[in-house]
Amino acid sequence: MSTQQYVPVRGVVAVSESLICFRSPSPDDWPKMASHFRSYIWDPVLILSQIVLMQCIYYSFLGLWLAGVDSLVQSNRSLDQIFSYEILGFATMQGRLSMMAFILNSLTCALGLWLFIRRGKQCLDFTVTVHFFHMIGCWIYNAHLPAALSWWLVNVACMALMAVIGEYLCMQTELRAIPVSSGPKSNL
Repeated sequence: MSTQQYVPVRGVVAVSESLICFRSPSPDDWPKMASHFRSYIWDPVLILSQIVLMQCIYYSFLGLWLAGVDSLVQSNRSLDQIFSYEILGFATMQGRLSMMAFILNSLTCALGLWLFIRRGKQCLDFTVTVHFFHMIGCWIYNAHLPAALSWWLVNVACMALMAVIGEYLCMQTELRAIPVSSGPKSNL
């Protein structure tokens, strides 16, 4: 029986009964190692759950903002305020207040991106996804695509606010200094 056996473990060259020999990675191994640096595992369950969570945050807080706005002007609450593109407009007070609720909701959703997505690179992706599903919901509710220019302007402005503020908050968290040691420093 041979005293050395080759095993498929990275960095381990030979194993004997009493000795494990390690080798440092050669330059041939560097491209393989670089492809694993900061690589992220494809996790569709995580991505789908984050999409569902962001949709829940979007509609929950939009409902709360609209309820708050409706209480200011004693207006009736309705799904039209969320899904009907005709409500959003500059002509009526209810339309302007609804637009304000949508803009405030984009700020709230930016906080949701910061708290639950936590990756600046993914903020735009999740923002567009949330608004895309909202457009699909409006399309189903109205039986045709929204045709009012004010609806498109409000939603593009909300997408921009949500993505930029969410990315800013996530980048601030990602760029925080990482403490290397917690021990006392000594002056030498």
